[in-house]
Amino acid sequence: MDMDIKLAVFDLAGTTVKDDDFVAQAFIAAFQHEGIEVTAADVNPWMGVRKTQAIAEVLYAKCGEVIPELVDRIHDSFVGAMVEFYSDSNQVTPMDGAEELFRSLQSRGIRVAVNSGFPRVIVDAILLRFGWIWEGLVDDSIASDEVPAGRPFPHMIRALMDRGGIVLPGQVMKVGDTTVDIEEGRQAECGLVIAVTTGANKREELAEYAPDHIIDHLEAIHGLV
Repeated sequence: MDMDIKLAVFDLAGTTVKDDDFVAQAFIAAFQHEGIEVTAADVNPWMGVRKTQAIAEVLYAKCGEVIPELVDRIHDSFVGAMVEFYSDSNQVTPMDGAEELFRSLQSRGIRVAVNSGFPRVIVDAILLRFGWIWEGLVDDSIASDEVPAGRPFPHMIRALMDRGGIVLPGQVMKVGDTTVDIEEGRQAECGLVIAVTTGANKREELAEYAPDHIIDHLEAIHGLV
């Protein structure tokens, strides 16, 4: 496919970073620390969303109210666990084919960026662990706490476009593993929106949001751009 893509925006956990339910389990543990029992079914629908919003949504569903101080405590517990995990765990690895794909895109003049529903402190822990910035594999990054609203709103992508000098949204490719990644790409009017089945949402769930492509591994992108 002949696409004039100038900027590729990738999600992190579940898309370019392997996630064997690590994020969901950290969410569950943070709620349990406050005496609130939740399951993966409670938290999975909110993967990819700004984490304070996700916590508030789960709290409302489970308790019928949202207490800001409780949201903050759960968020702090979650963030602390995730920073420690991404900094130290030997289970943390890039998704298969991610780094090779970044290099390939850059060799064709395509700017590579990552965005996330994580706050900046977790994004930095991942980028530092893999060395993607100082090795030049990632040109830019943005976190959900650096914009007015996270996914599904398009603010992160538009900020990356502005910083990269990209004027036309049709020159942007968005890649992610959640339905809100797809919605984000559509709201930003990206020229190419690709969903991957390596993360939070199953193929049939992703298909309901009509991405341009659904792929099972990142290597498939080589033939789409």
